[in-house]
Amino acid sequence: MAELITVDDPDDPRLGDYTGLTDVELRRKREPAEGLFIAEGEKVIRRARHAGYEMRSMLLSSKWVDVMRDVIDEVPAPVYAVSPDLAERVTGYHVHRGALASMQRKPLPTAAELLASARRVVIMEAVNDHTNIGAIFRSAAALGMDAVLLSPDCADPLYRRSVKVSMGAVFSVPYARLETCPRGLESVREAGFRLLALTPDEKATSIDTAASHRLERVALMLGAEGEGLSTQALVAADEWVRIPMSHGVDSLNVGAAAAVAFYALASGRPDA
Repeated sequence: MAELITVDDPDDPRLGDYTGLTDVELRRKREPAEGLFIAEGEKVIRRARHAGYEMRSMLLSSKWVDVMRDVIDEVPAPVYAVSPDLAERVTGYHVHRGALASMQRKPLPTAAELLASARRVVIMEAVNDHTNIGAIFRSAAALGMDAVLLSPDCADPLYRRSVKVSMGAVFSVPYARLETCPRGLESVREAGFRLLALTPDEKATSIDTAASHRLERVALMLGAEGEGLSTQALVAADEWVRIPMSHGVDSLNVGAAAAVAFYALASGRPDA
């Protein structure tokens, strides 16, 4: 059973995991280095625990203590009960959902380990917007993608904003980082995957025409918002695919485009 501790000092060192949550640069460096991430909201906290992440502590406003009572009773980690005002002073923002948990990260698998059993893979190159990362993971989980591979310069899927936007789907889809990209894409091809580059370029084949859902093993490459995939990544692809557009719209937000493309990869497959 967790120990419920009332804290009224924002500088209490026991709240250190939660300080400065709005400082993106600080948290991007600090969290991976210290092996932690922050789960926000009751559902996300529960999903993190269900996925096997170990809890370091919880930070709860008083009205959430009863809601999270079963979790408090089950975990040995300390639970800090604070006022909404103190939570805001510690974190740097108003904690709307009133519940935060500091969770311990797990070691990431290697790309080779994920590719060994996957059939539908997402590859993100330089996607550094946390909202887009979260949205893509949520769609990947919902639409049957087996794994996600990230280039070295992609944003952290376990950053608080990514976790929140994904509604905890980042815990459902296994992911790994490629050591290099696009050079590391060759290892994906060697594992038996056909590399499809999603691009609005007119020279690309319609994703329906490409019949990607019929491929035994397929890896869909996504680029950053605005810039899209790099020239090197496009050259490395086996085929360019696009989503047909109407009414003069030339492209979709990468999160929306990913959802459409994931459905196209799964649609019509006997196991979809």
